[in-house]
Amino acid sequence: MDRAALADFLRRRRGSLQPGDVGLPAGTRRRAPGLRREEVAQLAAMSVDYYTRLEQQRSPQPSEQMLASLARALRLSDDERDYLFRMAGHSAPDRTAASAHISPALQRVLDRLDDTPALVLTNLGETLVQNELAAALIGDRSAFTGLDRSEIYRWFMHPETERSRYPTDDHARQSRAQVASLRVAYGAAGTTSRAGELVRALQSASREFAEIWDRHEVARRFEDHKTLIHPELGAIELDCQVLFTEDQSQCLLVLTAAPRSESAEKLALLGVLGTQAFSQSP
Repeated sequence: MDRAALADFLRRRRGSLQPGDVGLPAGTRRRAPGLRREEVAQLAAMSVDYYTRLEQQRSPQPSEQMLASLARALRLSDDERDYLFRMAGHSAPDRTAASAHISPALQRVLDRLDDTPALVLTNLGETLVQNELAAALIGDRSAFTGLDRSEIYRWFMHPETERSRYPTDDHARQSRAQVASLRVAYGAAGTTSRAGELVRALQSASREFAEIWDRHEVARRFEDHKTLIHPELGAIELDCQVLFTEDQSQCLLVLTAAPRSESAEKLALLGVLGTQAFSQSP
């Protein structure tokens, strides 16, 4: 671990960012350019004291999970993220695997979307980050671990919860779309990849998946229009816009409703009430 290089790199990256670059309000009384330490700590979900120790070369070696959080908070490129890991005494993450490091370009767009549901997904359907309105619409997906991080895996292994967000007559099409999307990732990454691990686990546990997998359908699963079922507000009709990274490994999914429609009114209500239970609201 090169504490001096790590500390200097963190200070300089922090100083090169403005609050607007990371979706924070500018505020007042800024005596120095760049982000404050407490703002970086907030974005990285760590204590201000711990982050301060990193910049002052007084911290123990940070974990890989902590470094990944810092890379996202500081909007690092892949090369900058790799450098951060190496200066902290870790090997750089494998770029050939589905990365948990969010594309800075997608993150910058997401930071500016606060009036419509939006989330960043990997090509395996793993939610890397979502805004508050997306969490209110489809639930907070940050708590999932292991194979459950993949929406594709949950669709077949936990249908009682995952499929409740879709109309019943849309389940069969969604199943085929999920498998066809996994085919794309599997073809790009190979049998020894995380996509291959997902395929093997689902083939052994889900007859439905195995039968659809044998069809060899290959396509990305996003539709231009979909209906989602919210447990309190009911059906919400949404248009879908998708922005992919250059290597197609991540995408930004934005969900919008037609202006002045009933669904637009429901999204506006979600924006006011957030993730709290509607039955408990005044």
